[in-house]
Amino acid sequence: MRHGLATFGLALMLVLPVFARKHKEAPSSTLTFTVLKDSGKPLRNAAVVLHPVNGKDKQENGGLELKTDADGKASYDGIPYGKLRVQILANGFQTFGQDYDIDQPSLEFTVKMKRPAGQYSIYEDHPEDKKDAAPDSQPKQQ
Repeated sequence: MRHGLATFGLALMLVLPVFARKHKEAPSSTLTFTVLKDSGKPLRNAAVVLHPVNGKDKQENGGLELKTDADGKASYDGIPYGKLRVQILANGFQTFGQDYDIDQPSLEFTVKMKRPAGQYSIYEDHPEDKKDAAPDSQPKQQ
């Protein structure tokens, strides 16, 4: 019995390295995000959402959500190479979104979040628009 186990163990040690070479893990990357306010100060507790994107530029199911720390940083190790959709959401700031090609062992991203711009209403006075408008033209009488 012991001889059979020893032979099996020896065979397993010889086969495993060959199996491991044939089934290498896909390359992956460590991503580090620094999220800042438009003033340059770190933005704490922002959501960094990562979604894989397929060859047809469609977002795939699944994904990952990270939260930034007090320094505005979030990171994750083990993101497979390929296209990745990054969205960053934070209360009181415009949502950021962009697709990236992940193709290096480590990548760092710095994103400055902007405050939302005011909305334009046709029901409010806009004196700045009037100064740029062409003057009323009246046909000249001869």
